[in-house]
Amino acid sequence: MAEITKYSEEELVAQLQDRNQQAFSYLYDNYAAALNGIIYRLVEDKELAEDILQEAFVKIWNNFASYDTTKGRLFTWMLNLTRNLTIDTLRSKGYKKQGKISGDENSVSNFTDNKAIAEKFDALGIRKQLSNLKPEQRSIIDLAYFNGYTQDEISKEMGIPLGTVKTRMRSAILELRKMLQ
Repeated sequence: MAEITKYSEEELVAQLQDRNQQAFSYLYDNYAAALNGIIYRLVEDKELAEDILQEAFVKIWNNFASYDTTKGRLFTWMLNLTRNLTIDTLRSKGYKKQGKISGDENSVSNFTDNKAIAEKFDALGIRKQLSNLKPEQRSIIDLAYFNGYTQDEISKEMGIPLGTVKTRMRSAILELRKMLQ
């Protein structure tokens, strides 16, 4: 029977910097579900979420040298990389064309209740913690992280200045960080 290895974050980062494939497998096994939940919240398509997750881990492996431990935790770096990749995918021309094509065909037969599936993927419990934020902070975080809006798009959607969006988002993130620690 193979020995199960457990890493602290520092050990994991060191092993990944040495391009250790066992450490990368550990990384995937321990973080894939949480990252998949974030992706699924944005795309609401299980197959597409799995494709983006695979692409995200390839990107994590190929770009690990750019991770800087002084700028934040490993999971935060992976989360931002994955979220940005997901948003880039949603904004790509190929995805939009595919959506138009498949949206017309079998639209009634493709209907499913994605809410139950989406709830299952909220591995970090972020949705639950959002209820503790002020309503104006909650709506900004919801638009940004679960709907993929940029700060500029949030500003236009909510009809408030961009600076206000940035301030509220920063204070909301700081509050969430306190709650999750």
